[in-house]
Amino acid sequence: MSYTGPDLEPPRPRRSPLRRPLTVAVAALVPGALLGWGVYAAVGGSDDGGDAAGARTSSAAPSQGTASAGDDAKKPADSSPSATGRPTASSSPSKSAPVGASGPLKGKVVVIDPGHNPGNFQHTSEINRKVNVGTHWKECDTTGTATNAGYPEAKFTLDVAHRLRTLLEEQGATVKLTQDGDRSYGPCVDERARIGNEADADAAISIHADGSGAGNRGFHVILPGAVHDGDADTRAIVAPSAELGERVAGNFVRATGGAPSNYVGDGTGLVTRTDLGGLNLSTVPKVFIECGNMRDDQDVALLTSGTWRQKAAQGMSDGIVSFLRG
Repeated sequence: MSYTGPDLEPPRPRRSPLRRPLTVAVAALVPGALLGWGVYAAVGGSDDGGDAAGARTSSAAPSQGTASAGDDAKKPADSSPSATGRPTASSSPSKSAPVGASGPLKGKVVVIDPGHNPGNFQHTSEINRKVNVGTHWKECDTTGTATNAGYPEAKFTLDVAHRLRTLLEEQGATVKLTQDGDRSYGPCVDERARIGNEADADAAISIHADGSGAGNRGFHVILPGAVHDGDADTRAIVAPSAELGERVAGNFVRATGGAPSNYVGDGTGLVTRTDLGGLNLSTVPKVFIECGNMRDDQDVALLTSGTWRQKAAQGMSDGIVSFLRG
């Protein structure tokens, strides 16, 4: 999922402007990151670069062929799930622990934002409605991308969100999802941010998968840049969001054995954006994570695996726990 609206050019890739040294805790993740990179290279990771976003399709109608890396939402090539995309009895997420369980995160609130909604494609007029994200107006939401076989990003994100919720609740956190398959479409990107704000979340994460060109592989974490325009004011959350993103990225490498994106982020796995409504309107520490590219066969083999999705959720959970425990 890249997030370019029709009214602005895709942002150029650039190194995240982190203005302070990594903390000791983040530095401790480096050996794990290097190990993950070695595993990635061993299974055929590509060093070829690519466009940071690629060409995104319009949110007005489902697209066929290559998807772009675009906006606060993407379009699927086919909205029907593939057989490999459905969790099996052995790979489906476990049942959530009771809210309020004891643990190191007791008293902490985490908001999980599963990108897009499986029903969005049936509500094109509603999701094409423009909303104000501070710096500009953009579509309420889009359908998201999909694998060439038709496994939708929206189903992927909800599955990973359920797994992540279970892991965080086992640590004692109170977890809220922006949507849980309980609404026909949306919510819009401005409401997604508002849900985290109203929950006074200690951390928020928006889960996605990209729709870039074949050969573009790996994950990246999107951090909010400094924005102060209209209803958008991220100045207070830039630094803590950067720390959250660093910890999520490092632990994602360790848990999945994967590597940072080879097409955005200059190999760091970190990208700063100022065009995303879900980040611009947030008043709590928040990041987006693009778990992989749904249009690359090697990444698809991971994204459609329940075992790998559990590892991805574990990496996110470990990063969030590290951030909240300090």
